[in-house]
Amino acid sequence: MKKLILYLIALLFSYSGYCQKLTSPDNQLVLTFSLLPNGTPTYQLDYKGQPIIRNSKMGFALLHVDRPLAEGFRITDTQFTSSDTTWEPVWGEEKEIRDNHREMLVCLQQEKTDWQVNIRFRLFNDGLGFRYEFPVQPNLRHFRIQNELTEFSLTGDHKTFWIPADYDTNEFPITTSSLSGIAALIDEVRKEPLAAKSPAPNLAVQTPLMMKSANGIYVNIHEAALINYPAMHLNVNDQTFQLSAHLTPDKTGNGAFMQTGSATPWRTIMVSDDARDILASNLIVNLNEPCKIKDTSWIKPTKYMGVWWEYFTGGGSTWSYTDYSDIIIGQTDYTKLKPHGRHGANTQHVKEYIDFAAKHGFDAVLVEGWNEGWEDNHAYIKERIYSFTKPYPDFDAKELQQYAAAKGVKIIMHHETTSSVVNYEHQMHDAFRFMVDHGYDAVKTGYVGGIIPRSEHHDSQWMVNHYNYVTETAADYKIMVNSHEAVRPTGIHRTWPNWIAQESARGTEFESFKGIAPDHTTILPFTRLVGGPMDYTPGIFQGDLSVYGSNPAKGSSTLVKQLALYVTMYSPLQMAADLIENYDRFPDAFQFIKDVAVDWDNTWILEAEPGDYITIARKSKGKNEWFVGGITDENPRESIIDFSFLPKGKKYIATIYADGKDADWRTNPQSYLISSKTISQKTKLKQRLAPSGGVAIRIREIE
Repeated sequence: MKKLILYLIALLFSYSGYCQKLTSPDNQLVLTFSLLPNGTPTYQLDYKGQPIIRNSKMGFALLHVDRPLAEGFRITDTQFTSSDTTWEPVWGEEKEIRDNHREMLVCLQQEKTDWQVNIRFRLFNDGLGFRYEFPVQPNLRHFRIQNELTEFSLTGDHKTFWIPADYDTNEFPITTSSLSGIAALIDEVRKEPLAAKSPAPNLAVQTPLMMKSANGIYVNIHEAALINYPAMHLNVNDQTFQLSAHLTPDKTGNGAFMQTGSATPWRTIMVSDDARDILASNLIVNLNEPCKIKDTSWIKPTKYMGVWWEYFTGGGSTWSYTDYSDIIIGQTDYTKLKPHGRHGANTQHVKEYIDFAAKHGFDAVLVEGWNEGWEDNHAYIKERIYSFTKPYPDFDAKELQQYAAAKGVKIIMHHETTSSVVNYEHQMHDAFRFMVDHGYDAVKTGYVGGIIPRSEHHDSQWMVNHYNYVTETAADYKIMVNSHEAVRPTGIHRTWPNWIAQESARGTEFESFKGIAPDHTTILPFTRLVGGPMDYTPGIFQGDLSVYGSNPAKGSSTLVKQLALYVTMYSPLQMAADLIENYDRFPDAFQFIKDVAVDWDNTWILEAEPGDYITIARKSKGKNEWFVGGITDENPRESIIDFSFLPKGKKYIATIYADGKDADWRTNPQSYLISSKTISQKTKLKQRLAPSGGVAIRIREIE
């Protein structure tokens, strides 16, 4: 009888009415986990006594299984732990990162199948991470997830900064609207010709998703440690304000192929009543595994230039060597073809960039269009496009290797796959050996176009595995990776710090397509950059491209805002993207790009409001030198810069790069003033920012 009573009590606590609570270390966030009467797991998140995520369901729909892995569960065990440690990243915005969290592991078993699922929650002072874990078990080994049923039930019609769900691109403009306003706008945004790639759910958005409630609470939803799993989008119910997970499928409808002994990525929810906390959060990197590279001495934050922007200006330079369009990869003898004379990646031109980089203290030069195959780069037609080991006849790899080495400059390799991914994997080891043999230690990879094999999307499980495979293989060759058109980052750079940067959003190249709005860079740090650094490629001094000929595009910012982006748009890989002649025209402004650091000891978020403005201060790694960057949207504003982050009792000289009195991104973007001012820790500077303008400051201690 006693055993029966204990069993009944256990059943009672396993179902309706039973809940477990977990609080953050500062007790401001409270997670509540419970089971509904039908055994469906749910969670709720409260912040400072008010709900942020209302009771939301969890689980999975499986392929070829009648019963979803989302109901009929009982709790078999609950475990609580906590951790408060610090770790040092190989590179980053901080020299040390604190990982302070409390954890709850809930072990579930589905009664009718005996299948086991564990849910691990980690609660930090700035948000929540949770993931599903599938322990090795006797009754389940392999299974296919059709979709994840995780919900994020919001409390109201929040202001939202979003891009539409798309399985193959994240290069949309960012739209600001209420949650309920997404439906009226999403079809029009999808028509945007420079970004639209693939079908997606009728009403869904991508992560990272940034929101602000009517009572001033900032909420950011994303994921961490995306490994062997599809990227997550969010379905939007604009009536109930409920979001739900939507996994990127392959084109046959499969979401994820799984086996027990594995786990999903972490679902992340950052919460604060101060927008600065979202930018300062380390929640996502803390949810990733520690570094797996034993010797990281070869991984170096890098400032570079490149044979790149000239392809976008309309001035006539091209990636391809010849106009000849009937190229047979691996069989065509390019030395017998007539070059068209506009090929950018030729030996002499690359030497000009190497000379300029060496003269001005840059680490490297990127060269795009150096290799055979650019004349026929349509991956949706052909499986094999490029050779990654055969240069064009006018690009002498050995000569340039010796020339760059003598100048103390590296050359950055470019591997544009045009999404012919299987072909790239077949050539990858040969390509990396070619890089090692010719002195390259970094590669920019590209995935323009539709994926081959044709059953995959850019954000599918298969492609997620590909991006990770490239990075891990590159580490074996001591090569850093900067991926473009890849799945958006989720903090994996902690584990593989040679994945030094990504694009994965609308970057500077869209300035040449008239596709950047003034508020774009005031939103990106709250969305795309919460997952990891972006190779945004700032530094465009000549934004009016009509001066080069046929391109009528005009830039979206003042020249000074372009300087400030080196501080506000964090990356350990920063490009001075403009043409050499434009830096020669403005040498005093160019000095800030030469001086600004790419690796940091400390970061302070001074001012921030998504879509409006950002001001950030950073201390250079290992130096008594600080930099400040402030930017605004299309509206002018007065920034109040508080220098209390500086050490006490000392004087400093601040070199201030400011918008001119008549500066305006539309009419006079190149108007700027440079001044110097003695400051201390007590100084507060009021600085006017022009429409879509900025301020950039270099600070040095007065000896």
